[in-house]
Amino acid sequence: MNSWLLRDVLVVNEGQVVPADVLVRDGFIEHLATDGIGSAKGVKELDAKGRHLLPGAIDDQVHFREPGLTHKEDIAHGSEAAVAGGITTFMEMPNTVPQTLTQKLLEQKYAMGAASSVANYSFYMGASNTNVDEVLRTDPRTVCGLKAFLGSSTGNMLVDNPETLDRLFREAHLILAIHAEDEPVIRKNMAAAVARFGEDIPLEQHPRIRSAEACWRSSSNAVALARKHGTRLHVLHISTARELELFAPGSLEGKHITAEACVHHLWFTDAEYATKRSLIKWNPAVKTVEDRDAIRQAVKDGRIDVVATDHAPHTIEEKEQRYAQCPSGGPLVQHALSAMLELMHQGVFTLEEVVEKMCHAPARLFQVKDRGFIREGQHADLVLVDLDAPWTVTKDNLLYKCGWSPFESQRFRSRVMRTWVNGQLVYSDGEVDRSVRGMRAIFDR
Repeated sequence: MNSWLLRDVLVVNEGQVVPADVLVRDGFIEHLATDGIGSAKGVKELDAKGRHLLPGAIDDQVHFREPGLTHKEDIAHGSEAAVAGGITTFMEMPNTVPQTLTQKLLEQKYAMGAASSVANYSFYMGASNTNVDEVLRTDPRTVCGLKAFLGSSTGNMLVDNPETLDRLFREAHLILAIHAEDEPVIRKNMAAAVARFGEDIPLEQHPRIRSAEACWRSSSNAVALARKHGTRLHVLHISTARELELFAPGSLEGKHITAEACVHHLWFTDAEYATKRSLIKWNPAVKTVEDRDAIRQAVKDGRIDVVATDHAPHTIEEKEQRYAQCPSGGPLVQHALSAMLELMHQGVFTLEEVVEKMCHAPARLFQVKDRGFIREGQHADLVLVDLDAPWTVTKDNLLYKCGWSPFESQRFRSRVMRTWVNGQLVYSDGEVDRSVRGMRAIFDR
């Protein structure tokens, strides 16, 4: 059933919190009324009792590991955790096995999404040193963007050939999203760490190996290329204060160079390597409290345009290996919205800012068609949250296939109560309806 009448909700949308009734019919938002809605035929009613209704969050960076790495995660589990966390649309990365470097492989991933995703989905086309012609065949209307690793986090997708980079930036015909870390700097730092510590490199060395300099050198070079060619560039997971100099404050309108922050860089600092260990080992690395606080401020002033997860799970056995063998990344989609709402409770962000950066801005930035807002005529991707319903993250309430979270034992004050995808109630009070299927996202380009 995808027709609902939600009564007495506090609609959080486009900078306002407004009491309203919301009528959803056949998967779309039909009517939003601040003066109430009478009876409606053929719909299921829900008295929301003054809880807050948010647009479904749009996560522009996840790694759901399918195909080829499904011992860590798969689209079914990843999307279930996402909707439990209020994320109704995801954009998934190409560093799977095989890597998504041809149009045929890209369409195979879309078929996987259609078969098993309870959330709406899109998949990036991956770039390498040898497939630019294939990349340029990507349909801008049906694919979220292009992805290039300028620092190789996984596999052999590093794009480091100068001629390839120049052509990619010059001819990219839709958003080019990049992982920006300088590989020569990282290799130099890693060699120094091995010389000093041997095989027992402490986790605390991670932000020194994947250093601020490595981030700055790569991101500044990419921004220079984008300015030269007019590329529509999106720099993912900013982790340092210095990089923020590269981005303009203010609204998205008119920008051709944008930036993303991830929840872990807004939450954790290098002080927590001592207790969280490899559970907070990401690329780029979690860095200093000064970096974290500067990124928080950049979210507020608009230098950072969107907030995402970089959800990238590994098994706990993989994460327990020595530093050099331990992969970077962790699961986040189930807890990202709760974490951002916790930062709201702490006074870091307002509720309206959380919705802007996790819902509205990704929709605007990627030109997602009819999603990301609570507007009449749009798809009913909706999240009902209780801002005063404390709960604690435990292994028993995790939906991640990998079975762990860096947020275990964290008490959050806000809870996702229900999530609708295209008007279908997919998550309610701890349970996911696995029969629901999301839709392929379409883009107004």
